Amino acid sequence: MSFASTNDLAEKKVSFDDLGGGLYAYTAEGDPNSGVIVGPEGVIVVDAQATPVMAEDVKARIATVTDLKVQHVVLTHYHAVRVLGASGYGTSSVIASHPTRVLINERGAQDMESEIGRFPRLFRGRESIPGLTWPSVTFRRQMTLWMDRRQARIIQIGRAHTAGDTVVWMPREKVLFAGDTVEFGATPYCGDAHFADWPATLAAIRKLGPEKLVPGRGAALTTKDDVAQALHETESFVTDLFSLAKLAVEKGWGLDDLYLQAMDEMRAKYGHWVIFDHCMPFNVSRAFDEASGIVRPRIWTAERDLEMWRSLEGSAPLKSAEAF
Repeated sequence: MSFASTNDLAEKKVSFDDLGGGLYAYTAEGDPNSGVIVGPEGVIVVDAQATPVMAEDVKARIATVTDLKVQHVVLTHYHAVRVLGASGYGTSSVIASHPTRVLINERGAQDMESEIGRFPRLFRGRESIPGLTWPSVTFRRQMTLWMDRRQARIIQIGRAHTAGDTVVWMPREKVLFAGDTVEFGATPYCGDAHFADWPATLAAIRKLGPEKLVPGRGAALTTKDDVAQALHETESFVTDLFSLAKLAVEKGWGLDDLYLQAMDEMRAKYGHWVIFDHCMPFNVSRAFDEASGIVRPRIWTAERDLEMWRSLEGSAPLKSAEAF
């Protein structure tokens, strides 16, 4: 039995949307997004893509709007699909929160092997990956990059998708690069999540007051209404799933029981989102763990991936083939 994503081989259409003020969104129909900030002397890339080969396409889009080189790469979290392309930008400045570096040290190698095995299409040119991406600059809570008089605030916003989640906030333009704390029309991946903290993290994002937002996956959001919808839908998904998990633990259900119930209830509301079928076994497993008192997410290895997938999907066959 193979992961849903192994059958998803179709390339996605890339968009490079101008958000105004030298800010751009690199999106690809539900594949991982990147953000681009063009300053007076150089460029900031938010999330590096999965391989140096894939980073070349981001650089090609940047070249259509400026001759300036990439000065900084900001990592919103530690997942391989976001970080392993960092070496392709030719900069020694790779910025991440301190917890993100801790997670790379603790589980980065296992995550790299796990993610490549789950969805090989998202690692095009993986032979170009030189190894783990190590941040050269780390921070606690927040830091600011100044671009002349313009500021990019890099904020460890709170635990949600991972323990080190970081956003990049442009206060003058009111644009937020949200990483996977927020998704739009795409199923949140929660395999390494902190469900109990995620709503408060979204509240912190709302408090910033973004009027445009680049989610981790899905189209760039260019109106306040779209931003509000994405925040609401992301919160609804993680809240609904965690509520089911807590109820399952209270009733003494097993993980298999919760999975069947969650797939039945949540498919009707969220099943049309991309990557739903692939994410749900990982999401339910983590929700069950947290509801059972396992606060720190367990490390996903290639072996654990397969063991979990075979166990859960043996009782609930997939209805479609999608990629995480």
